Amino acid sequence: MNGVLIMSLERIKELTKLLNQYGYEYYVLDNPTISDQEYDRLMQELMALEEKYPEYLSPSSPTQRVGGVVLDAFKKITHTKSMLSLGNVFSKEELINFDQRIQESLQKPVEYACELKIDGLAVSLVYKLGELDYGATRGDGTTGEDITHNVKTVKSIPLTIPYKGDLEVRGEIFMPKKSFNELNELRKKDGVELFANPRNAAAGSVRQLDSAIAAQRKLDAFLYMVPDALDYDCITHYDSLQWIASLGFKTNPHTRVCQTIEEVWAYIEEYSAKRSELPYEIDGIVIKVNDIELQNQLGYTVKVPKWATAYKFPAEEVITKLKDIVFTVGRTGQITPNAVLEPVRVAGSLVQRASLHNEDNVVSKDIRIGDYVVVRKAGDVIPEVVRPVIERRDGSEKKFEMTKVCPKCGEPVSREEDQAAYFCHNPHCDSKKIEKIIHFVSRDAMNIDGLGEKIVEQFYNQGFIKNIEEIYYLKNHVNEIIELDGFGQKSMDNLIEAIEKSKQNSLEKLLFGLGIRGVGAKMAEVLAARFKTMEALMEAKYVELININDVGETICEAILDYFREDENKVLIRQLKELGLNMTYLKETNFRDDTPFSNKTVVVTGTLEKYNRNEIKELLKQLGANVTNSISKKTDYLVCGKDAGSKLEKAEKIGVQVITEEEFERMVSE
Repeated sequence: MNGVLIMSLERIKELTKLLNQYGYEYYVLDNPTISDQEYDRLMQELMALEEKYPEYLSPSSPTQRVGGVVLDAFKKITHTKSMLSLGNVFSKEELINFDQRIQESLQKPVEYACELKIDGLAVSLVYKLGELDYGATRGDGTTGEDITHNVKTVKSIPLTIPYKGDLEVRGEIFMPKKSFNELNELRKKDGVELFANPRNAAAGSVRQLDSAIAAQRKLDAFLYMVPDALDYDCITHYDSLQWIASLGFKTNPHTRVCQTIEEVWAYIEEYSAKRSELPYEIDGIVIKVNDIELQNQLGYTVKVPKWATAYKFPAEEVITKLKDIVFTVGRTGQITPNAVLEPVRVAGSLVQRASLHNEDNVVSKDIRIGDYVVVRKAGDVIPEVVRPVIERRDGSEKKFEMTKVCPKCGEPVSREEDQAAYFCHNPHCDSKKIEKIIHFVSRDAMNIDGLGEKIVEQFYNQGFIKNIEEIYYLKNHVNEIIELDGFGQKSMDNLIEAIEKSKQNSLEKLLFGLGIRGVGAKMAEVLAARFKTMEALMEAKYVELININDVGETICEAILDYFREDENKVLIRQLKELGLNMTYLKETNFRDDTPFSNKTVVVTGTLEKYNRNEIKELLKQLGANVTNSISKKTDYLVCGKDAGSKLEKAEKIGVQVITEEEFERMVSE
């Protein structure tokens, strides 16, 4: 290697280090130490050197943030730990109830970490050996999309960190108000449809296949969670935030630890008033039990953590005219009244329809056709009619009458005992069949790309799909379909590929897709993990189901009723014959003949041959119960380099400590 080359390589390293530091000062600390002109000059110098010596281009180079990567499609990423959403509270009373449930469960007062709820897109960032390995969206909580190429364009997200072990951090990518306004001004000039709000703009930017587009959008990010924080010797949630901040991650400066629920409410009131002054949108406050051990004690429901909730700010309310009430039929046959509204913008998006839920809701609120009504978005998402504006009535309004027949098939509908809803019981109702098919192919179910709602309805009306099983015979209609407007050979090839791919889904996807009343995506996961196969679930008895957490009597009876129906048994048999997987695929075969069988094991420190997830998975395969905290019940502590408080505690209470070498020797014996 000649002298010029050595000097050039050293300069590349120097410039990379300098520019990353300057970027951190500017985008994270908001405290630039050099001028923009000087920064640009150094960046140009680095780009010129990298162009001359492309073989020495580093993934951590700041030049990799400018975008330019174009993907054909997003790769799927399975999260090592589910990215759950949060439960919501909407009042002080509900917040107090949340606190009381926690104190009753723990039998002690707790402190809370309070954070601003950033209105953006949740993201998981995974680092290996100190470098960003990938970034992924939340997706359905279990599986997200690989958006690494766009994550790299967010300048507040570090490409490298000083921690050399494996690390996952989670947070929110968002678009600041200033960037949002600038973007919409440009789109207005170009005659392009404007984004409704910063959240939609951020989500649309992050999900661009072309990273150059994302790079232009000036996105930002706050990181707010470390899964398995105890593994990194963080005792509290606030400790974990301070630790990742020391590694170069941008955390929100307004996070506060509160000792009582009254302090939490004061924090909520403070930032409700300051909300408009912030440079980014927030839609609420997140409240978390600060102590991580207590979080683990409280655990989770099927859908949400019990140790956290989100206080949602009162939704924006607007007044518009209710022009009509129409009825729709869901996949279970439920008849829902819907308000047809004069189009109005609510919380950043145009609203033309809103669910009225059921007859009791409409009657109790005395909502009439022709009324001016107050509309808001429940949880800032779902439009709802709050109440009529009675003082604006002029006598022309028409009282609501519940339909007596199905709006699709014309068969009589009836209200079930102890329920507010009416149902169409006609098994041949077209609307029910269409909705069942739409549900089956949806993202959280079988996830068949290319079969959207309009396509399903079109294929149904054309006679290509009349029932769920006929999805898997669509390949017999390719020649007919490509003759239709909007369809070509490539789109059909992609659709057939997606249909065939869906056969390999794990059991919980299929189970959710069947549309059993009360069985949502999370409940389907619970049932699939418990029974492992469709056959075992079909043969399950009442006592087996009712003893499962979060399975109440209503869901239990719904499951049993579903599998009693001959029609449903035939459907499942047909799907099995068509090659659909009927087994839970996430389960690992555990061994019971190893030194770790039925032993409680904790892992700490940095290992040489394994990352944290790899050794945990291996231990589980060896029959171990892997936990995050040391106690007298712990049998082994597997210890790597830079071990902290866990090692001290293990030695203090007499837990056997084994090195990585000792672990491998025990495994091989």
